Amino acid sequence: MQIEFIKYQGLGNDFVLIDNRGQTTPLLSPEQAARVCDRHFGVGGDGVIFLLPGEPGSDYSMRIYNSDGSEPEMCGNGIRCLARFIADLEGDAATEAQTYTISTLAGPITPQVQPDGQVRVDMGPPHLLSQDIPTVLAAPDRKAINVSLDVAGQSWAVTCVSMGNPHCVTFVEDVEAIALERLGPQFEHHAAFPQRTNTEFIEVVRPDYLKMRVWERGAGATLACGTGACAAVVAGVLTENCANAATIELPGGPLYIEWSALDGAVFMTGPAQKVFSGTLEL
Repeated sequence: MQIEFIKYQGLGNDFVLIDNRGQTTPLLSPEQAARVCDRHFGVGGDGVIFLLPGEPGSDYSMRIYNSDGSEPEMCGNGIRCLARFIADLEGDAATEAQTYTISTLAGPITPQVQPDGQVRVDMGPPHLLSQDIPTVLAAPDRKAINVSLDVAGQSWAVTCVSMGNPHCVTFVEDVEAIALERLGPQFEHHAAFPQRTNTEFIEVVRPDYLKMRVWERGAGATLACGTGACAAVVAGVLTENCANAATIELPGGPLYIEWSALDGAVFMTGPAQKVFSGTLEL
């Protein structure tokens, strides 16, 4: 079987994009997707994203398999790449902003491809109750803000946020000093997170400028995480560490995040670029 694909990246967070509009289920199994993501024996990527037909009220649907074959609810960098993929498939004019409504397992998301190549995404409001993240660090109907979590023999002050997927955010003095490969898996698989978690380590340079390193659930250390950057600003506001609008400097580059005081929605703006196209032999 041959399947055409196009690879995109958003700040180094890279994905294999597949036009799956001919059917409502992904063309690849999770196991096949994991093989495609292998950087030695496959195409290489942090995940495989499928563009599926839309559901009522949406233009398209999105499914994604991580590099380990697990399926997250949503991916911020991934949906920016998907929006560029749609614009390229449809031949939409680059001189006008193009907006799409996309169904995800985290609900409808609305990205807008802008004429300058940036993609601005309405990520919707964050979910803060422990039962919605989920985490057992606070009572189900309470928020886990600046609570203590013991990992690797150390107590960490963490704030838990869901952007449709779970995030554990902790603020540190020096983000470069974090032993990410050692600490990341211990946070991800901690018993406090029944569905595992993404983990963001944040250094506050200024209230409007943060540095971030991330360990992604199912993908490990990545160069960027869009939902994680959104969660970082929400956690920063809740803990009085940052402003409602801030630039997040990731290893792959910057994202601009705004948490609207008007309707509570989080907006993410950042790049998405085509890398190459090819054909999978399965």
